[in-house]
Formats: sequence, structure tokens, C-alpha cells
Amino acid sequence: MNSNFQKIIRKPDVLNITGFSKSTLYNRIKDGLWPSPISLGSRAIGFVQAECEAVLSAMIAEQPPEKIKALVSELIQSRKQAI
Repeated sequence: MNSNFQKIIRKPDVLNITGFSKSTLYNRIKDGLWPSPISLGSRAIGFVQAECEAVLSAMIAEQPPEKIKALVSELIQSRKQAI
């Protein structure tokens, strides 16, 4: 198995893992406090599991919102360099 394997999880899984409501999840994405989803097709989205886990770890470590925003920004930027 490739060590660079990225797993995609669907929105219900993210909501279950975090305990967020749908509106809270989308507000956090809008505020830069949660990684944005990726398109899986014309009507489907998913979230990169490793990104979600990184943000959850920062939340558990009680990082301030500014640090979480910086982390999310860094994660999104690294997507573009993953190719």
C-alpha cells in the first residue's frame, strides 16, 4: 500500500466524529476553522480524513482559533502541492 494514501470520509462521518451539527460544520468551514470538502462528483463531497484528524488534534490540544485557522490554511495549501 502506498504510504501517501489519503482516505476520504463523507459528511455524515465528519458530523458523527465531531458531534457538530450541519450548520456548525459549515460555519466552521466558512470561518476557516475546518478544512473545506473536496468534490467527488457532480453532487457528492468528501473530507480528507488526515486533515480532519489534524484539526481535531488541535482542538483537543485547546489551540486558539488563530492557530487552528493557520493550520487549516496550511492543510488546504498542501493539497495543491500534493500532485
